[in-house]
Parts: sequence; structure tokens; C-alpha cells
Amino acid sequence: MCEEGYERYDYGDKVRVIRNVRNDGTYPGLDVGAFLIRRGSVGHVVNVGTFLQDQVIYSVHFLSEQRLVGCREEELIPADAPWTPSRFEFRDKVTSRVNLAVEGEIVAPIGTPGEVIKVLRNDDPERVQYHVRFPNRTLQVPENVLMSLGQEEESDDSSAQPT
Repeated sequence: MCEEGYERYDYGDKVRVIRNVRNDGTYPGLDVGAFLIRRGSVGHVVNVGTFLQDQVIYSVHFLSEQRLVGCREEELIPADAPWTPSRFEFRDKVTSRVNLAVEGEIVAPIGTPGEVIKVLRNDDPERVQYHVRFPNRTLQVPENVLMSLGQEEESDDSSAQPT
């Protein structure tokens, strides 16, 4: 969070949203939970305000989506900052394409449903990983071994070691 009285972004700054934005009830005309802006979208700050006297909220105009949305500072990065896109986001339901093993023991067989609880990005788009909650176990899993829950795809019979 910023120091009191200090905002990280100012009017006209070009920013990128790093999480999918859904309606929290403050966007008129759409149901709560309705999808608004996809992570990775770029917009411009048009106003800076506060919510509950202690949270800085940036009004960001996403021209390509024709939407003006309020974003918290932790949801934004400068538009020119390194950005690694990911296939999945927090709370997405996924399944593994391979058997996932820890120390040689399969702990999540192919097809075991899980839920993404954290996206781990770095500067290499080939290395996006996730913390995924499978039944009775949370594993760190590379993106290439996951698919959306219910997605039709032939599975690989090999095993993968979570990192």
C-alpha cells in the first residue's frame, strides 16, 4: 500500500491490470460477479480516489473494452513493466494432464480436479506455475500439465514431479 497521501499512479498513466476484474457490485447494470476486464488488459488512469478512507482506488479507462473500472493498486502494474500472461487465474477449476507425484508417490492421478489458489509468474512465459489445491494436497504445478476442468483432451500416461 502507498504511504498516506501518495499515489503510485497519476492521471493519464498507462497501466496493466494483473487480475481478472469482476463486478463487486459497484459497476452499474451488471450482476455481482459479472466479468468486466481480462487480466493483462491495458488502460489509462482517469481519476484517483479513496474507499473507506484508507484504500486508494484508481479509475482506469480500458478503451478496447469500453469500460471505466475502479482498481486497487495491487491489481495494477505500469503498462511497460514485464508481463507474463497465464492460462489460468485464481479460483479456476483445473485438472492434470499427467499423474502428479511427490517423492515417487502419485498424489494426484490424471484427471484429479483441483483449484488454482495462486499464479506464480516470472519473466519467462514458458515457466508460469500455479499453486493448485487438489484433494488433501496443495502442489506447485507448471502450466503445461494443467487443463481446464471438463476440457476434452487425450491424457499423457507419464508422471510429473511438482516443484
